Amino acid sequence: MSRSTRLGAALAVALALAAIGALAARASAPQLQNWPEFGLNPQRTNSTAEATGITAANVSHLRTRTVALPGTVDSSPIYLHGVQVAGATHNTIFVTTTYGITLAIDAGSGRILWRFTPPGIASWSGSAQITTASPLADPNRAYVYSTSPNGEVHKLAIATGREQPGWPVKITTDPGHEKLTASLNVTGSQLLASTGGYFGDPPPYIGHVVAIERANAHISVVFNTLCSGRRRIIAASTCRASDSAILSRSGPVVEPGGTRLLISTGNGPYDGRTDFGDSVIELTLPNLAFRQAFTPTDQERLNTGDLDLGSGSPAVLPGDLAWIAGKDGIQRLLNLAALDNAVARLKQSASACDESLAAGVRAFVMPGLGNEAGAEGAVVAARIAKRALDSGAAVVGPNCMGVAVPNAASFWIGTV
Repeated sequence: MSRSTRLGAALAVALALAAIGALAARASAPQLQNWPEFGLNPQRTNSTAEATGITAANVSHLRTRTVALPGTVDSSPIYLHGVQVAGATHNTIFVTTTYGITLAIDAGSGRILWRFTPPGIASWSGSAQITTASPLADPNRAYVYSTSPNGEVHKLAIATGREQPGWPVKITTDPGHEKLTASLNVTGSQLLASTGGYFGDPPPYIGHVVAIERANAHISVVFNTLCSGRRRIIAASTCRASDSAILSRSGPVVEPGGTRLLISTGNGPYDGRTDFGDSVIELTLPNLAFRQAFTPTDQERLNTGDLDLGSGSPAVLPGDLAWIAGKDGIQRLLNLAALDNAVARLKQSASACDESLAAGVRAFVMPGLGNEAGAEGAVVAARIAKRALDSGAAVVGPNCMGVAVPNAASFWIGTV
């Protein structure tokens, strides 16, 4: 597909959305008139019960209009109905190019109303350093947020396209390795932005989520998916591990109710305590505190085989459920009431064992081998036993009573 075709296709979708808004204005209420962010809303539902205005009777009236753009748009457009731009009311499409140019486009005529070019664009234009994050409209409809490949998040006035005081906000110390891949999101007073890596996964980088106060551009909290005990933006080179990108286009997904957040991560190390490669992580809002995580029992195989779980985003479903599919082609239905699994806890026990032995501990309790751990439980437990024996440590167990329970759930997963 040629560059001009890609641009035309992207704008054709956006202009069709504009037609939806125009037709919906004449349809029965409730009506869909705005698409303010990737996935429509913070839950990324991508669907609505509101009338679109498109019916079998009028669909043939939709027309494609191609608009020439100053670059490739490798992200979703957003659309606002009836906003003030350049001194008049416009139905407006907003897009961001891979090199960070953000445009406001009149949905009726295709005319570019304003253009924002990030300072310093010459230093990355023509290179592989890009952004693929979709822009987001502030709920107050006065501002639009966008990203640029130098790791910055911008707040632009919808009326003029001008950067607002105190912005942009830089969310990475190494934009050459940490890419602003996933789309922006919003919850309460916060704007949510995240990072991934570039093609080929050149290290070092760390997938992380940053919460920015929309009113004052203050970074209120950070969650790193590796070295997660460090609650600030860190240089990836200072973490013992790399990768664990937040690479899906949805990025952070706000659960209904606005008190919890889901993210999925790509390939990277996992220890169940501070490193969460190939996992679905649930955080609390607004403080981005770790609550729980789901990690496939074959996480190590996913990591070494380049089968990122986080190539897909979690989709929130009714009944406190979430669905995700990764590169391994497996669809997983997750219970948000209990994302953690026994194998994850066993691996955490193994890491704690290693640290305790290194610190001089010479006696500990063996993890239980209940059926909740599955076949991999025995493998992890055997690793712990061998490590202990090699170090001359005394072992009690398996489990706290020193008794194996081979065909039932163990009361204790592990104690060191």
